[in-house]
Amino acid sequence: MSDHISISGITATGFHGVFPEERREGQPFSCDVTLSFDLAPAGATDELLLTVDYGAVAKVVEAEIKGEPVDLIERLATIIAEKILEQFLLVDMVAVTIHKPLAPVGVKVSDISVTIERVR
Repeated sequence: MSDHISISGITATGFHGVFPEERREGQPFSCDVTLSFDLAPAGATDELLLTVDYGAVAKVVEAEIKGEPVDLIERLATIIAEKILEQFLLVDMVAVTIHKPLAPVGVKVSDISVTIERVR
């Protein structure tokens, strides 16, 4: 599939992590998503119903970042991918990248991220 919609930098405070201070204090997380599906019908007709409302996708992502804490960003990415595939039926494949720039890894890093892809 060569058609994509990408949304980058959806950012919110979350309480994800394995350490008590991460769950207590929270930290910024950001997410990039790429939705793959056939955009030709929307491109040909200019009809919103034939594409995906990327504002609605961004709200789903933000809600999950702010939502129930998980230990691993791998799990957070999986939950987001599953929600997108459940709620946006036109999407054939979704790629989700979770960024955790303040991850407590013991050395200075500019970012830690995981990327997953899920296919319907």
